[in-house]
Amino acid sequence: MKPNVLEHLKKHFLPLFLAFFMLPAFNLHAADATAPAYEVPSREAIAHMTREQKEARLEAIKARTNEIKAMDRSMLTKVERKALRKELRGMHKEARAVSGVYISVGALIIIILLLIIII
Repeated sequence: MKPNVLEHLKKHFLPLFLAFFMLPAFNLHAADATAPAYEVPSREAIAHMTREQKEARLEAIKARTNEIKAMDRSMLTKVERKALRKELRGMHKEARAVSGVYISVGALIIIILLLIIII
């Protein structure tokens, strides 16, 4: 090779090499900013729901959860998998809020024993 061509390669190779490998980093940040977030309804909104609306919402949550479980997640990008995890966590919180608070049998026995001891 001619010395002039070799100097030209040395001069331009590093900036082009860095630019080529920096492009995906910019795209990842742009994709993360556009990922839709799942929002859990407020307690007031859930309190104003009728029983039928709560049951319908729980059925919708179950259907979406089954749809996500049946999905082939190996073909999704990292950002899409993260968005699915956030959506599942949000639906789990919403389902707990909609279904209410239940006391287990063990907790009920402990409460009764404590009341007997106190009285």
